[in-house]
Amino acid sequence: MFRTRFLSVAIMLCMTGVSFSQPLNSWDEEKVEVQRGSDVSIIMDADQIFHDRWDLLPQPQFWKQIMRLSPDSCLVNVAATRQILVKMSWKEWSRQTEPEKALFKDSLRTVNGLTAGEAIYVTTGKNDFYKFKEVYPQLSRGVEAFERYGVDPWYAQAILLIESPGQLKKSSAGAYGAFQLMPSVARSHGLIVNSKVDERANFERCAYGAASVLGKVCIPEARKILKRNNIPFQENELWFRLFVLHVYHAGAMNVSAVVEKIGPVSGSQELIKKMWQNTAAGFGNNSQNYTQLALASQLILHELIYEQCEEIYDCASID
Repeated sequence: MFRTRFLSVAIMLCMTGVSFSQPLNSWDEEKVEVQRGSDVSIIMDADQIFHDRWDLLPQPQFWKQIMRLSPDSCLVNVAATRQILVKMSWKEWSRQTEPEKALFKDSLRTVNGLTAGEAIYVTTGKNDFYKFKEVYPQLSRGVEAFERYGVDPWYAQAILLIESPGQLKKSSAGAYGAFQLMPSVARSHGLIVNSKVDERANFERCAYGAASVLGKVCIPEARKILKRNNIPFQENELWFRLFVLHVYHAGAMNVSAVVEKIGPVSGSQELIKKMWQNTAAGFGNNSQNYTQLALASQLILHELIYEQCEEIYDCASID
């Protein structure tokens, strides 16, 4: 069902309290500001996802389930489309021998009319990692910080929801902080990272570093790639923002390589969907998944808020 802006605003009113106001800056049409006493929360709404029907795509729907699924369960799925073939316990899958796993996948291909070469993945649940309730308080801080630095605050919310959400963990590659900056990237954008001090642990400094990376590198590089391929764009369109997220995650050279392989004649949702199906240079499976995760997390955030406020929303009114 199409979600109107009225619904998004009403949901936020229900969630955090008593009054609504809309400031007058460049991203205001997508911001919801809610005040409860002296506390103000600012969240970017998800209307574009519903308006352009990103919510109906199987990939974000698949990752929504994974983000809510316990690690002791898994979804057996078609790699190319993320069609879910069966849900099972991880122990049940793990105790099979490799030949048994291969036979099991072959049986699923036969039952579902798939070709012999169709890749099938087994993906475990990740609700132990995606802690949406814990990360929620950081969203407003991230949105406000990015806006102060003159960078589209949509990126702050998107990154906070999927990069170590609500946690302060260091990745195996060395990325750290709320926005998961690599040491060299953080240093090149003004943060102190050495054996004694790591400013990535400070939310405000990490937000500054991430905003700098996006504003000075990712967004300009995304523009260059698209202009070089004669692809028109508007920077507030969701597909462009997802394209920038790919640059943030995979790097401009890898994104450029996959775009050249695809050879698109236009942007829009179709380009992003093709990027989900193609690899080139260092643009691989994790890169394909990145914006699928971004969409899924925004949908979950929207639903969590809606579920919490549904009863109150029915009684609410906005002048």
